[in-house]
Amino acid sequence: MDETRARFLAAIAKQLPAERIAEAHLFAAIRQGGVESGVAVIALEQEQVETPPPDEEQLPTEAPAALEAIAEADVNDALGEDTDDLPADADDESPYADAEPVAVAAPAAPRRYVVCTARYRHTLKGPERGKWEVTVTEEADAPLLTVDAVVRGVQRRSGDVDETVRLSGDELRAALPVPATP
Repeated sequence: MDETRARFLAAIAKQLPAERIAEAHLFAAIRQGGVESGVAVIALEQEQVETPPPDEEQLPTEAPAALEAIAEADVNDALGEDTDDLPADADDESPYADAEPVAVAAPAAPRRYVVCTARYRHTLKGPERGKWEVTVTEEADAPLLTVDAVVRGVQRRSGDVDETVRLSGDELRAALPVPATP
């Protein structure tokens, strides 16, 4: 990895929590008029927000009788029936109550990641020579498959012959310079 890419990754890690980076896609740098610029797409793990369990004092212990009567009346209205006319054995268990329930697994939704773009601009020539700017912007959230498809689409539309460099989160963290300990 060249010095500019290493510097770019270090600048990204200063603005984003490196431990949450799942993957990064680095596009080839462009040099134009004494300025080099580059772009990366970063997928971050969603921030884990812990919700505290509700206080037991907040949970109702039993519904008031008036609420139960209203709920029962609503069910009867929805059924369009008066339950007083049902036969006495209508409350008995169903003959199918002993049957084992069939477990149907719902398809799991793909895991979503926060998608960020990072851009750098490095002035190579002129009066501002050496100037280095990096911006990181949160763009959306999406599954990794979508991130990969978007990166390939951008690369195809730009006509870029150079492959993007894909780094896993572990590879990116390993590429970061080790901070000096005092």
